[in-house]
Amino acid sequence: MLTEYFPILIFLGVAAGMGVALILAGGILGPRRPDAEKNSPYECGFEAFEDSRMKFDVRFYLVAILFIIFDLEIAFLFPWAVALDAIGMTGLVAMAIFLAVLVIGFIYEWKKGALEWE
Repeated sequence: MLTEYFPILIFLGVAAGMGVALILAGGILGPRRPDAEKNSPYECGFEAFEDSRMKFDVRFYLVAILFIIFDLEIAFLFPWAVALDAIGMTGLVAMAIFLAVLVIGFIYEWKKGALEWE
């Protein structure tokens, strides 16, 4: 069994070795000319005007979660649409249930006011 996986282990070893070698080569051979501008913190082109540990409104997180949910929904819809002929009515019902759960979650977020910005 080890003989079957040996080429993969060699490939992983060579890839890890090349990665480490290239990072080291960049660190050793790369130019080091730091100045005040390069060492300054960068936030949208200007200095930060508040503490970086300030509290964010929870709506930022809710919108991020909504984006992830609906992004994953699209990722699941593409393979389903391609394989719809093969999976038949069972796949159609399963995807309808999946979409219904997501729509219920979207309506819940909408009613809670997560999509309103004021």
